[in-house]
Order: sequence, then C-alpha cells, then structure tokens
Amino acid sequence: MQNSLSRRESRDIFHSFASVILSDVAGRTNNRMETERLWIRSPLAILAQNCGGGIVVESGRIAECLHAGATPKGPHTVFDASRHVVLPGLINTHHHFYQTLTRAHPQAINKELFPWLMALYPVWARLTPEALRLATRLALTELMLSGVTCSSDHQYVFPRGLENALDIQAEEALTLGMRMTLNRGSMNLSVKDGGLPPDSVVQDADAILADCERVIGKWHDGKEGAMLQVALAPCSPFSVTRELMRDTAALAKRCGCRLHTHLAETHDEDEFCRHTFGCRPVDYLEESGWLHDGTWLAHGIHFDSGEIARLGAAGVGVSHCPTSNMVLASGQCRTRELEAAGAAVGLGVDGSASNDSSNLMEGVRHALMLNRLTYDATVTHFDALRWATQGSARCLGRTDIGEIAVGKQADLALFTLDELRFSGAGDPLAALVLCGAHRADRVMVAGKWTVTDGAPVGVDVGRLRQEHGAIARLFAEAA
Repeated sequence: MQNSLSRRESRDIFHSFASVILSDVAGRTNNRMETERLWIRSPLAILAQNCGGGIVVESGRIAECLHAGATPKGPHTVFDASRHVVLPGLINTHHHFYQTLTRAHPQAINKELFPWLMALYPVWARLTPEALRLATRLALTELMLSGVTCSSDHQYVFPRGLENALDIQAEEALTLGMRMTLNRGSMNLSVKDGGLPPDSVVQDADAILADCERVIGKWHDGKEGAMLQVALAPCSPFSVTRELMRDTAALAKRCGCRLHTHLAETHDEDEFCRHTFGCRPVDYLEESGWLHDGTWLAHGIHFDSGEIARLGAAGVGVSHCPTSNMVLASGQCRTRELEAAGAAVGLGVDGSASNDSSNLMEGVRHALMLNRLTYDATVTHFDALRWATQGSARCLGRTDIGEIAVGKQADLALFTLDELRFSGAGDPLAALVLCGAHRADRVMVAGKWTVTDGAPVGVDVGRLRQEHGAIARLFAEAA
C-alpha cells in the first residue's frame, strides 16, 4: 500500500476540494443576495395597479411591481401570497396611547366630550413612566396587529415625574419596529385660568417649549424612510393659551416640524372659542399662525362650508376619527367636502378611552358605514382604504409611505380570508372592509416582518396583557 499520492491524484483532490469551497462560497453569496430581494408572489388581491404578479422588496423599498404572469429580475426568495390580500401599511393619524389604561372607565362611559374629559383628567394625573411605557407598548402592538405600520400619538398629559414621556414612546416604537410620529403635546390653560384641565396636568409654557426643542433635537428625522418624526401638538383651544399656540407655530416653522391639535370636535368647543377668543375655531387657527399645509387637525367635525374652503385652500389635513365621534356622539366629519376643497383626509382611531380599541382596520369599516350614513352608498371601500393610507400619509406630510409603488417604503399589511366571516365573499378587497377584517396575518415595516402568522414578532402578548392589565386596574379603581 503506497503512503503517498501521485501528482495527478493530488491535483484532482485539490481541484475537487477547491470546487466544493467555491461552491459553498457562491451558495452563501447567493443566499445573501436572495435574502436582499423578496418576491411577495401572486397575491389573492392587492391594493395597487398592475401588481397581479406581486411585488419585489429590496433594501426596505418596493423594487418591482409585477403584472400577472411576470417574474422578477435577478436572484430572489419567494413568499407565496396566494392566500393574502395585500394592502399598503395602514397609517393612524390620531391616538392617545396612555388612554388604553382607562378603557370603558366606570366614571366616563355614556358621556359626551367635556364631561368625559372632566371625569378622566384627575385619573390621568396619576400617570407614571411605567404605566405610559406599558400603555404605549400595548397600543403599538394592537395597531400593528390591525395592519398599521406608522402611527401618530398625541401625548399631552405630563404630570410631575413624566417629563420623559416622548423618550419612552420613541424607545418602544423602535423596539417594535413601528414608524411613529411623536406628538409633543401640551396644556397650559387650567381651570383656574379659564380652561378645562385641572392644575395637576398642565405645564408652564417655557418648560413646554424647551422640551419641544429637546425632543425635536433628539428624535426628529426629516429624511425619507424615517422611523421617527416629531410634531408639536398643543392639545386644544380649551387647554392652551393663544400665546402658546403662536409660539409653538413659530418653533415648528424654525425646526421644520408639523403641527397638530384637536379642533371643531364638538359644539361645546366652538362655543368656548367664541366666548374665550371672540372667534370661531378656524379664525383662531389662522390668527395663531396655523392655517397652512404643515398642519393637520383631529376630528374637524363642525366646520361650515366657508371654513372648509379655507382649510382646503391652505392644505390643512384632517384626521377623521369615526369610532370616537360615534362613541362620544360628537358628530360627523364632512369628508367629501374637505377632500373636494383640497384638504387631506386621513383616519385615526383616537384615544382608546373614547374608542376602546386601537384597531385601525376596524376604523376603516366604521368610516365606510358612518360616511354612507352621512352621504349615500356611493362612498366605497376604496374611499375608506384611501383615507387610511394615502390620505393619512398626506396628513403626516409623508410621500414615502401609504402606497404600493416602485420606490415607496416596503410597508405592507397582509390579510387572509380564512375566517368564517369571509366565507362566500366574492371581492377580496371589499370583503376586508364589508365583512369586518380586524387582524392582519402578516405586517412588514421597512422590508422587515413585524407580524408573522398573526403574532407580533418579539412580543410576549400574554405577559403584556397581564402587566398592562395590572396597572390599568389601578386607574379603574381611582376615585
């Protein structure tokens, strides 16, 4: 038996070994390339033009939209979407995350806005950093499960010890992988000064403006694809001074931020503006330097036709909150007239204490039903879905999300029609709205799955429910 190999045998072994190494390197390289390009193939239906063959996601963006029968360019991996209805990620333009702690609160149910607020302000004054963190985590998770990929939150309650509220929210959004507009809200007009909130939940104007600048400097990202942005958001005419409204508008202009507030939600608010400021809400808005396309408003129900024309001409957006408006009996937003005038109309779930659900897909259905009641049956499911996507993106001043198109951010919500509620449905897109879809099977934000098989990635839902519920019980027991 020879102890050495011939030169030819050695060469053959070397070439064979080298071939295996090169093949392994090439395979790993191809796998890496494939994971960078994902083909979401042949969806059951998709809210986009000429995308029957699906879409290709690469580096967090939509790289290709494929017509039926087409295949992608270059290497890729495949997600079979033949069971899924694909929507652009839904965008929530108005919420109060902390209010998930006071859903169906015994002291607040069956009341309209002002008495509802008066009942809850003292309860919210007990808000702590731990409570806000859990409330934020729960609200973001709920929203994401309903197909939301970007949410705005209006945080305006800052009791002593909660000065870092916006930092808490930013951290939670980044951990979950959700896009968010952080609204640094404010209240400085308390009961003793003629406002509605108690002294315990208002702040000094100088402290408010200083923290606004701090939050903008730390968290605001004005670039395309931003995960976090900041807006400045005095709460409402009945909780802030005219001076704070003006100073906030000036600061937002200087820092390149948007503005947000509640306006014309109820007749009581209209009367407060007339009595306190000697004008109607839109006049007050204009006098404060807010009547421009960097502003979006929550609710916007009680505008007259002339005010709607002014809002549209200025490019002001309105967050339509149908569920909240019905729960509090506030009224019906004139969505058709606003859009016809040029205003952006988006959707918001509003605070869970006046909605009792952080589910924007449910809000889409409510928007369709309420607007059919307001107008007629020509309001379609496409209108309601447009408000929750493109309209909401306009409200937040974003052109990179809210639509499935080449170059847009890969923010997607995928729903199945497997539940009994969908059996017999003929039009998959209409079925999502008319049959009451409420939970996404998959959600993608910036090209990354954040919900898979109906479960949020990296979230222990059972533990979250237990911890949030324990703190919420303290608020339910508050006198």
